[in-house]
Amino acid sequence: MRCVFCGFEDSRVLDSRPVEDGRSIRRRRECLQCGKRFTTYERIEELPLVVVKSDNRRELFDANKILSGLLKACDKRAVPVAVLEQMVHDIERELRNNLEREVSSKEIGEMVMTHLRAIDQVAYVRFASVYRNFEDISTFIDEIRNLQRELKENGITHENAAE
Repeated sequence: MRCVFCGFEDSRVLDSRPVEDGRSIRRRRECLQCGKRFTTYERIEELPLVVVKSDNRRELFDANKILSGLLKACDKRAVPVAVLEQMVHDIERELRNNLEREVSSKEIGEMVMTHLRAIDQVAYVRFASVYRNFEDISTFIDEIRNLQRELKENGITHENAAE
């Protein structure tokens, strides 16, 4: 492995450990020339997952785009980043387990909203407003009423909705 500091082509592994639920290995290395340490990751090569956008453009799936949208929706909310990262990981795993090479951006958006609805209702409405392109306040009100109706149908009250 080439050193990221001096470019020397040999290093030794100091420590290896599984990460990402065993889907990759983190290796701590030391350059044999300059002695500096750096980290590398070894991952299983996965088949590419292609996202079909609403205008039929296709692009490679990027989990960071989902995380970015979630971080914006959860801004100033008490949702730990680790929870959002796990949500993104779960969504990606679900998509890859479907064994479909292409997935619509609409399907991904709906999956994100389903997961987010269970975590934080305010963040859910924020995300939905951007994802569904709410145009006026009545659209917000309709979405909130639908959310309230679903919660009531599932026996979830305002007090225990955040649990």
